[in-house]
Amino acid sequence: MKMIQNRFWLSLLGGLMISLPAFSQEKPWMLGPFERAENQDAIIKPIENTSFEDPMTGKKVNWESMATFNPAAIVKDGKIQVLYRAEEKLGEMEIGGHTSRIGLAYSEDGETYTRKTQPVFFPMDDDQKEFEWTGGTEDPRIVEQEDGTFVLTYTQWNREYPRLAVATSSDLKNWKKHGPIFRKWKEGKYHNLETKSGAIVTEVKEGKLVAAKINGKYWMYYGVPHIWLASSDDLIQWQPVENHEGNLVPVLSPRPGYFDSWLVEAGPPPLLTADGIVVLYNAGNSKEIGVKELGNRIYTGGQALYAADKPWKLLDRSSVPFIKPEKDFEKSGQYVDGTTFLEGLVLFEGTWYLYYGTADSMVGVVTFPQD
Repeated sequence: MKMIQNRFWLSLLGGLMISLPAFSQEKPWMLGPFERAENQDAIIKPIENTSFEDPMTGKKVNWESMATFNPAAIVKDGKIQVLYRAEEKLGEMEIGGHTSRIGLAYSEDGETYTRKTQPVFFPMDDDQKEFEWTGGTEDPRIVEQEDGTFVLTYTQWNREYPRLAVATSSDLKNWKKHGPIFRKWKEGKYHNLETKSGAIVTEVKEGKLVAAKINGKYWMYYGVPHIWLASSDDLIQWQPVENHEGNLVPVLSPRPGYFDSWLVEAGPPPLLTADGIVVLYNAGNSKEIGVKELGNRIYTGGQALYAADKPWKLLDRSSVPFIKPEKDFEKSGQYVDGTTFLEGLVLFEGTWYLYYGTADSMVGVVTFPQD
């Protein structure tokens, strides 16, 4: 397949990455501190010269001409693979008003990214069309099983309900869609409720991140404006955690007086560490009841710590954001209030890479070296 290159060069000095001052490291259990590259810019931006034939219309579309954002990331074949959400220009900039598809870029060094000209995951004429036409496939997160299978969680958007769904692949190119994750649970009790942002717990094994089992099950944090929890035996069929009354139980909620006063939303796959489960989450602010200086609707990043053997038990939580929109490319685009919307986390050659969407328009990355 024909490739195109989108180059993002980081300055080097003495073989080490030069970076701006680190983000705050508020608590010892938190991941980081993450650092921006000097003269940081977006690593993936919209382009207008890539097209493919859309199965919904039978027409060629410039599928990433308006926005490229909200990325998942995984390491495969010695490269960082970034799966990003893309939208084409259709006139007005309207959040949720375009068709979303997922493209793929890869990097051999964490600095230069090469993009495929065709999307690798998109609405097709398949058994998921009722859930994906015409809004598309949005906001991926991805993990790897121990057998090498990749598990993608994403949002299906049919312009009626956003639904969290699962797909699997062995090569990141050919995918099997398994459909909405709660469609069969208790006769579809949650099937027509808004669900999105599925972040499956991972752990480091032999230098790479893989899906982790806790008490014999896999666990996933998901949702907005609260974060809920679900478990699975196979990463395909999921059961939401309910209380004795049969109701969903939030495991993280917005807090008046803080940067996450408006909403919280699951970020990249959480990490099981010696301290517990570290969950990176996206936080929305309401200045009237939150942090006035941040303004309304701005998305920043927080971290929360859960017990390693009880994924629902919150142990600690950051009181200030560890990342927030500061650069022009993080505050200009479809979402003018600004976002550092976290979705991808990988460990690559001794460095952690955190990938995020900016203003619903581009992709950014920050890093920190592994201890």
